Amino acid sequence: MKVITLKQPWATLVVTGRKRYEFRSWKTNYRGKILIHAGKAMDKEAIKRFEHFHLDFPTSKILGEVEIIDCIKLDPDIHKQIIKEDPVIYGHEENREGFAWVLQNPKEVHDERIVSGKLGIWNI
Repeated sequence: MKVITLKQPWATLVVTGRKRYEFRSWKTNYRGKILIHAGKAMDKEAIKRFEHFHLDFPTSKILGEVEIIDCIKLDPDIHKQIIKEDPVIYGHEENREGFAWVLQNPKEVHDERIVSGKLGIWNI
């Protein structure tokens, strides 16, 4: 199965359905289910911003799966639209460039195995 490693809190926000877009500098042609792996690295500043959600942010684990349904080239108008959808989740960075992977059907899984992450899309 395909896997993508994300830093926390982003991995948890994706599998709980709070984050519907994953921003990357590179385009993907992959469409379909992909596992979300929480890497070792944490964005501590972002975790503080989301403390009010009262979520756990485990690391080095597979947290769930989502479907990638599209990959959109970002421009200022599209980025503004995404920020309007949820300023708390998406409003931390202005003039974002690259691509927004559109995600749907998040599903949490409870897998306690420790898993090392990798760059890019990888197979488990």
